[in-house]
Amino acid sequence: MSDDVKKPKPILQLVGVRKTFGDFVAVDRIDLDVRQGEFLTIVGPSGSGKTTLLRMLAGMDVPSEGNITLHGELINDVPPNKRPTCLVFQSLALFPHKTVGDNIEFPLKVRGVDKATRKARALELMRTVRLPEHYHGKNVMKCSGGERQRVALARALAYDPEVLFFDEPLSAIDYKLKKILEKELKDLHRETGKTFIYITHSLEEAMVMSDRIGVMRAGRLVQVGTPEEIYETPADRFVSEFVGEVNVIEVEKTASGWQGVDLPGLYAIKPPKEDGAARAFVVVRPEFMRLLAEDETADNCLEGTVYNEYSLGSRLQYQVHVGEKVMLVEVPRGREVKAGRDARVRLGFDARDAIVVGS
Repeated sequence: MSDDVKKPKPILQLVGVRKTFGDFVAVDRIDLDVRQGEFLTIVGPSGSGKTTLLRMLAGMDVPSEGNITLHGELINDVPPNKRPTCLVFQSLALFPHKTVGDNIEFPLKVRGVDKATRKARALELMRTVRLPEHYHGKNVMKCSGGERQRVALARALAYDPEVLFFDEPLSAIDYKLKKILEKELKDLHRETGKTFIYITHSLEEAMVMSDRIGVMRAGRLVQVGTPEEIYETPADRFVSEFVGEVNVIEVEKTASGWQGVDLPGLYAIKPPKEDGAARAFVVVRPEFMRLLAEDETADNCLEGTVYNEYSLGSRLQYQVHVGEKVMLVEVPRGREVKAGRDARVRLGFDARDAIVVGS
C-alpha cells in the first residue's frame, strides 16, 4: 500500500500563512495540516498570534500571504457563512431574550427548517450536550454559566459543521466546572466525530482534551505534537517551560563533559540536540528530581537548603535553594521527607529523566 493511501489527506491545510497589521506581524509563515476528525489545540501566551490564526481559519480575517485550503479548495476569501465551519466564541454570543430551544434552533430556522423538525433536532442536541429536555422553553439567561456553555455547543452543532472552532470558551469558568466541561468536550468530540480546533492559553486544558497540540510563540508554531511528545520531548526551552514548572540548568561543553554553568560540578548526561553547540539547557521536571537519603545516590547530585514546602493535593512540592538557583522537587503525599525550612538536603536526578534542549 502506498504512503498516499495510508496517510489521510488533511481536512484543513495552511501553507506559508502570514498576517500583518501595518508593520506588526501577528502570524508568521505557518505551515500546518489539520487531520480529519482530530482534536487540535493551539496554545500560547497572550500576544502569540493564536486568536489571529483562528480568525483566519474561521474566515473572519484574510491572510496577508499564504493559502488556507479546505478539502484541497482555496478558502482564503470565503466568508464565514459560506464555510462548513462554526465558531464558539469566548462570550458565547447567545440571544439573551430567547429560550434555550430558540437559541439552539436558530441555525435551522435560518435554513427554513420547519418548526417540528427544528424542535426534534434541538432536543436531540440537548441530550448530546447533557441538557435536560425541559430546559427547551427556559430563558437562556436563567441558566448557569456551564449550562449556557452547553447551549452554545448545541447551537454550533445545529449548523452541522465539518469543523468546530473554539475561542477560549472555558476561560471565565470556575475551576471545578471547567474540569467537568473539559471531559464533556472530549466526550462530545468522540461522539460526533467532528474536527475540533481549540484555542487556549491553558496548557492544562490542551493536555486533557487534545489529540495534538500546537505551541505558538511570537506568531510562529514552534512545535506541533501529541500531548506526550510536547511534554516528554519539548522542542526548546520555551516549550519546556510553557508546559509546566521545570528545573532548567544551563550547561556548557568542557574537556571533561557537560558542566553546569550556574551549578559548578554538575555534569549533564547526554549531549544537546544541536551538533557542535557549546551550550545547552538540561530540563528536569520536579517529579523527577529526588531528595536523597544519606545512603542514596543519583547520576547528578546537588546540595541545597529547603526554603519552603507547598501542598499540591496528592503531592508535596519542596523549593530548594542550590546556590543562587531555586530547584523544585515533588513527591507523592505519604513519601514526604522530614526536612523543615532551612534544612540542608541532597537532591539529584538520573540521566534517563533529563531532557536536553536548545535556547
